[in-house]
Amino acid sequence: MTQAAYELYFERGFDSVTVAEITARAGLTKRTFFRYFADKREVLFSGAAAFQEAAVDAVVNAEEGVTPIDAVVDALAAGGSAITEIGEGARGRQRLIETSTELQEREMIKMASLTVALGDALQLRGVPASAASLTARAGVAVFQTAFDRWARSEESVDFTHLIHEAFDELRAAVHP
Repeated sequence: MTQAAYELYFERGFDSVTVAEITARAGLTKRTFFRYFADKREVLFSGAAAFQEAAVDAVVNAEEGVTPIDAVVDALAAGGSAITEIGEGARGRQRLIETSTELQEREMIKMASLTVALGDALQLRGVPASAASLTARAGVAVFQTAFDRWARSEESVDFTHLIHEAFDELRAAVHP
């Protein structure tokens, strides 16, 4: 079903595709679709919960002594690397999101949820709430910067390198 949705979105654009068309292409019923997805937008964000869970687990289980920001950036680097291994499909997904205000809004909601979850994970590591929130926000901003660069690149670029490059730029801006 996900494959059918992506094919249709890439062929005709997100806004032009209906759930009925997705289910027809997949050979399934609308009822089946709604067992898995709340709406057609969620097809593009179906991996967000697993991504968030993995990132939170990585932060919570980071070695003792790792700075809060390093724990967040390393967790997001690992998750981002897994996403970028999908390659052109992930780039296409990003292009679809950029064409739709509705999808951009959903992406922002997912990133906000990720930020809160990472902040909570940092608090479990003993980071004060205010610092945890700020650190999570900075880490997610670094992730988004690196992912945008990866998605716009026409070359094969290592995501871990991009996220650390973006993090180094933030460090240089904050503490030249």
